[in-house]
Amino acid sequence: MIDVRQSVRYAIVIALVATAALASACASSGAARPRPFPLPAGTPNPEPAPPTPAVPPRATLPREQALVATALSFQGTPYRNGGSDPTGFDCSGFTQWVFAQYGIALPREAAQQFEVGEKVKEDALKPGDLVFFRTESRGPSHVGIFVADDQFVHAPSSRGVVRVEFVSSPYWSRRFLGARRVPLQHESEVAATH
Repeated sequence: MIDVRQSVRYAIVIALVATAALASACASSGAARPRPFPLPAGTPNPEPAPPTPAVPPRATLPREQALVATALSFQGTPYRNGGSDPTGFDCSGFTQWVFAQYGIALPREAAQQFEVGEKVKEDALKPGDLVFFRTESRGPSHVGIFVADDQFVHAPSSRGVVRVEFVSSPYWSRRFLGARRVPLQHESEVAATH
């Protein structure tokens, strides 16, 4: 005979484990559930898919500005835990994918990306610098790309889409850990290495 109370306890434990797994996602706030929340297979999505953004031609802009323009072109792309392509990004998947478009291989996790490149002080940030924040633990758990004028672009989960925010906003300034500058090769250097 099945004990109903034991079945209920088992269901609660499963729900708590699932909640803890979602909470470990790269998040911009206490909200651990990406929005729009993934729907069961076969359920029509009430929200239209974002259009595929146009990536600006690399040769028309300095490389740092081209990288920022590429990152900004993905505004509105949905957050997806573990996502690392234009169908959906998490924070480090977003930075990894954008830098890969310019021949730079970043590690997959925010904490690993924090070890790449040279340290940059907050008052010396330049477009294309990686900015890191502490959202879940003592170390870096969130990353974005500095745009200019105190703004950065990132893939947070609280509102579900890639967006731009201010580094000095109350939420982010309290959590700012540091920044890294990853040198971008010039087109001729990239061509010479391939």
